[in-house]
Amino acid sequence: MESSDSAIKIENVWKVFGNTSNEALNSIQNQGISKNEALEKYNSVIGVSDVSFDVKQGEIFCVMGLSGSGKSTLVRHINRLLEPTSGKILINDQDIMKFDRESLQELRNKKIGMVFQNFALMPHRSVVDNIAMPLEIRGISKNDRLDAANKILDIVELQGWGNKFAHELSGGMQQRVGLARALAADPEFLLMDEPFSALDPLIRRQLQSEFIKLSKQMKKTTVFITHDLDEAVRVGHRIAIMRDGKVIQIGTPEEIVVSPADEYVADFVKGISRLKVVQAKSIMQTFENYEKKNAEISKDLDSVYEHELLSKLIEVSKSNQKPLIVKDSNKKNVGVITQSDLLKAVIEGSDGE
Repeated sequence: MESSDSAIKIENVWKVFGNTSNEALNSIQNQGISKNEALEKYNSVIGVSDVSFDVKQGEIFCVMGLSGSGKSTLVRHINRLLEPTSGKILINDQDIMKFDRESLQELRNKKIGMVFQNFALMPHRSVVDNIAMPLEIRGISKNDRLDAANKILDIVELQGWGNKFAHELSGGMQQRVGLARALAADPEFLLMDEPFSALDPLIRRQLQSEFIKLSKQMKKTTVFITHDLDEAVRVGHRIAIMRDGKVIQIGTPEEIVVSPADEYVADFVKGISRLKVVQAKSIMQTFENYEKKNAEISKDLDSVYEHELLSKLIEVSKSNQKPLIVKDSNKKNVGVITQSDLLKAVIEGSDGE
């Protein structure tokens, strides 16, 4: 099998709950029976409905939807805490549905870290002992695991709290301990199920910022579950939006906000400001086109990078009131943004509101 840059690949995964789940799935796939009919006829509930997506190496992939959309059910298939009724799950091109008990145990203990909404810390253990738990399960010596736990304490900015007990910490600090515990085993993958949603908004935002910073530093491939689109837009490289067990749309925050797939997604995104998601490369004219129309491009124009957000472009443009040069990551000039391009980008976001 040729390798790909996909770290996690979900292919046509179905999860039907109930004693007659296979018969129900057969009727759903071949006779097109509805969710309600599956419940009435087979006493079966469709949790995940024919979901496919892939997560790239080092990507933060957000799965979002309202309560009951199937997002938490789906994430539990990635390490086979739940078994799919049908479909394939590949991790680093290996089909984990074929793993025996021992391989599965190794995957869970060494490759995948999980962070849940409820912190699930052991109350009778100190912070540092909570963090070292995954290494203890692996049989790592006490000195080595405490060394590793203390290093992680620094990374999540809990220096000096290692000997406290979990109940002595605030909610935000407890969640940092949960994150530190998942990181202590140095897993390749993180599965995060609504990790910050029990926290008050200020602490939540602070932890989101720290998690973004941490992710850049540690480059863990992450599947991040949330019901909050603001959080998904802030944290995710790409977002999958779920409803009734199905994935409705997958895209970057910008793609989802600018081009929602249907009314359901449009409803979700209407509160998100385009200033936070629209990038320079989406609204620029190409450098060649601008040069054709304008005999000469002034040398004193400010420049921005193609990934800069609309809010930053407006900020830069305010001081100069002239076009902006757009550069790619190699500092090559690739486009130009005029004042009218900026105005159009802002106004288009207000249509229909």
